[in-house]
Amino acid sequence: MKAVRIHAWGEAPVMETVPAPAQREGRSIVRIEAASVGHLDRTIWRGDFLHPPPLPYVPGVEGSGVVEQSEALPAGTRVWFRGGGLGTREDGTWRERCSVPDAILASLPDGVPFDVGASFFSPCTSAWVALHEVGGVRAGERVLVSGATGAVGGIACQLALGAGARVFGAVGSAGRIAQLADGIEPIVVDRRAPCTPKDVQAELLIDTVGGATLAALLPSVVAGGRAVLVGYLGGAQLALDLTQFIQRDVSLLPLNMLRREAAGRAAAPALLARIADGSLRLERRVFDFGQAAEALEWLGSPDHRGRAVLRWGG
Repeated sequence: MKAVRIHAWGEAPVMETVPAPAQREGRSIVRIEAASVGHLDRTIWRGDFLHPPPLPYVPGVEGSGVVEQSEALPAGTRVWFRGGGLGTREDGTWRERCSVPDAILASLPDGVPFDVGASFFSPCTSAWVALHEVGGVRAGERVLVSGATGAVGGIACQLALGAGARVFGAVGSAGRIAQLADGIEPIVVDRRAPCTPKDVQAELLIDTVGGATLAALLPSVVAGGRAVLVGYLGGAQLALDLTQFIQRDVSLLPLNMLRREAAGRAAAPALLARIADGSLRLERRVFDFGQAAEALEWLGSPDHRGRAVLRWGG
């Protein structure tokens, strides 16, 4: 079967022929229809993951497809799945067939596209957990979201509105304002030279960018407020004026979805239902599996919008 593999950290993935997985107890063989390309995949691919898989490896922590062999589900069942060590401790979803732990398989409703099934979990559950489990958003609060046209940021904006908050969406250029969801108040923060926006105060910051953008937005959080740290595409280092920071008593709250996956899984069915009925919008771009290198490059660009998804013949 075909699979996309990485042979050295940071080098372009290559399409190769590899043996098909064998059926094992407690696992199902799934014919892969779609697989996501996420920031966790990029972190592992660069060699920056704390406990990387052995090389060569097949990336991909999320996927969707059709069950071919299983003791848990009938053949032909449409499923989505994420985690279980796929793409982190063992070969992942960027291949034609995948051996998937039964415990992480979930039904994908008829009518929901495979590319949605493969890509919704990380951005939607990350946004939900950041807002509710970590950030503790409350109705009537002001919420500032950076990277507001990205996958996680865009979902966070929509969910914060749904929670009754007033939402400010920070974007990197004026040209991105039109991409914001209805009801989001736009804030332009130039990613090349971020500065603190004027006349914006928020009880809660959801930061999906990191680096200088995070440093520029922290002064917009009211004293005693909260800042949830979700991403670091804009930089993994943060410089703080500790004198000001300590006086203002803003809580910096990291989001680690590997530790909070149970909360994400509990929220996933309702989030998927909202995408299916159109009340939650998930932006995505589909690539062919043979374009995996292009998808990784696109995801690392500050101009990307939404999620990257691989499809066979996509």
